[in-house]
Amino acid sequence: MTRIDKLKHLGFSEKEIKVYTTLLGLKQASVRQLAAASGINRGTTYDILKSLIKEGLASYFHKEKKQYFVAENPDAITAVIERRQKKLDELKQDAGEIIPMLKALYETSDEKPVVKYYEGKRGIRSILNDVLEATGKNGKEYYVYSAAHTRARLYEQYQQYSVERIQRGIKVKVIALGEGGELRGLDERKWIKIKEPASTYTIIYAGKVAYLTVDARNELAGVILENQGIYATQKVLFEQLWEHI
Repeated sequence: MTRIDKLKHLGFSEKEIKVYTTLLGLKQASVRQLAAASGINRGTTYDILKSLIKEGLASYFHKEKKQYFVAENPDAITAVIERRQKKLDELKQDAGEIIPMLKALYETSDEKPVVKYYEGKRGIRSILNDVLEATGKNGKEYYVYSAAHTRARLYEQYQQYSVERIQRGIKVKVIALGEGGELRGLDERKWIKIKEPASTYTIIYAGKVAYLTVDARNELAGVILENQGIYATQKVLFEQLWEHI
């Protein structure tokens, strides 16, 4: 990484770096002299100098009715970084105060269902990860209608899923649509016989319902439907069926 790259990494623009380093080399200079030496027009050079002065990286003095500028010791860059870090800390604190309020709006605004579509390996992994994250914060239990046709491929995308679920203490009740499936821990499973193979794998969790299936291209795809009312209905239906199997 070059000197310019390092300074840019610290948050300085290329023109700021050019003016500052040129001024360091000149020791002292007027705006006209500095603009000529740096190759940056006088108006921009003057604006940059005002910014450098504000940051404590430059100062000025008058000599024979002319204004000259001087670069401050590069050690001053440390103070600039410390001030910027303090500002970032303040922004982080402000964000910490407002994010819970925004999340409250997000989590309670369920008048209209929100549908999110996912496809491919990354998409399916995102759905499964959301099940773990959301359930871990809300109830520690979810419900599944397990379709064998989809089940066989589903967890290939997230092979450590059951391990992580158990580590997080998340329980699951599964109604298997047809034969197959096995217990992994913190789970219960019941089976129902069906005449036709089922292809849609359904997960009912934390105010959401996820539907996963194999599409016409023989690829995994899924949707997450977010709505407290729909979730509550699906949960009640699942529990009623569970009690009568």
